[in-house]
Amino acid sequence: MNPESTPLSAAPAPGERSDRHADAGRLTARILLETGAVNFRPQEPYTLTAGWASPVYIDCRRLISFPRARRRLTAMAKDLLERDAGFEAFDAVAGGETAGIPYAAWLADALDLPMLYVRKTPKGFGRMAQIEGTFRDGTRVLLVEDLATDGGSKRVFCDALRTAGAEVRHTFVVFFYGVFPGAQETLAQADLRLHFLATWWDVLEEAERQQAFAPEAIEGVRAFLNDPIGWSESRGGRGHAE
Repeated sequence: MNPESTPLSAAPAPGERSDRHADAGRLTARILLETGAVNFRPQEPYTLTAGWASPVYIDCRRLISFPRARRRLTAMAKDLLERDAGFEAFDAVAGGETAGIPYAAWLADALDLPMLYVRKTPKGFGRMAQIEGTFRDGTRVLLVEDLATDGGSKRVFCDALRTAGAEVRHTFVVFFYGVFPGAQETLAQADLRLHFLATWWDVLEEAERQQAFAPEAIEGVRAFLNDPIGWSESRGGRGHAE
């Protein structure tokens, strides 16, 4: 089957992933923990950009300082995309400003493709005022960011690329929260398929195996993952009514 003709359905849930997907999730979780990118803080919740209160936070920007770790993540991403999207599915790779830019650069190099990057807002002049780099109309672009929570920023970047003439049907992130409602639906409505290496369930499992955090922190995160909306709402973040 031609990968470009497959339905752009939601990415598989962690429990439904293939063994290779699951192995990539576990290894990505190990890398994130080892590089200090994982923060568990149930007693002092973070407020995410999308407005959710969360006891957990991933800082994928830290990985730019770990060459061996980022090379392994890039290799896993390349393998994932070639299996799930196809070997000739893309003509260019675009990074979302700013955290997606280094990941787009590494992936573009690994896939031997041109690179672009997309601004959050237009700079005010030029045909592609939000996009740096050059491409032709109809270029099939892979949109890359570091992580995804509810999918909102992906639509902003995707709209900018499409307005400039690109074809965008796939987006890749290292980390997908995988717990907040509507993320997959938001992307499906935008005709985007999400590809990712790991979710919070992968990180929780690996953190528990390593005893990387105190038991009460582990249990606090588990409570959040089992009811993210209620957990957020009870701590002043977005909730059921929104």
